[in-house]
Amino acid sequence: MNDAPILLAEDNPDDVLLTRRAFSKNGFENRIIAVPDGEACLAALLPAVGPALNPALVLLDINLPKIGGLDVLGRLRADPRTRTVPVVILTTSREQRDVIEGYRLGANSYVCKPVSFTAFVAVVRTLATYWLRVNEPRPDSGAAP
Repeated sequence: MNDAPILLAEDNPDDVLLTRRAFSKNGFENRIIAVPDGEACLAALLPAVGPALNPALVLLDINLPKIGGLDVLGRLRADPRTRTVPVVILTTSREQRDVIEGYRLGANSYVCKPVSFTAFVAVVRTLATYWLRVNEPRPDSGAAP
């Protein structure tokens, strides 16, 4: 089991709360570090000084202030320090151009947020189960063996 933190890049405080509740409801106790914009996401993962956050997973909204999620993704994939960090786009956008661009830039997955909380809990259960329990974490992730 990968117990490293999860970085949630989400500007809507209600969605942050829902995501935290969905992880908890599904029995996942990973610390969720929420950042409200793309600039803060990059600062956490690619700091100019000091240690970088080494999350098990990044949940990335594409509609972020300051620096958009797709731009954040492009920068993460361009930097050797974050090239292999799993990034799941978790957004309300179903625009085909966003899906295509997300995958072109190196997203590991693209998931549209369901409207109902029950459906959202199910989506989070599926994502968390795969990325935190089924998937073999990258060797540099710092996750417990």
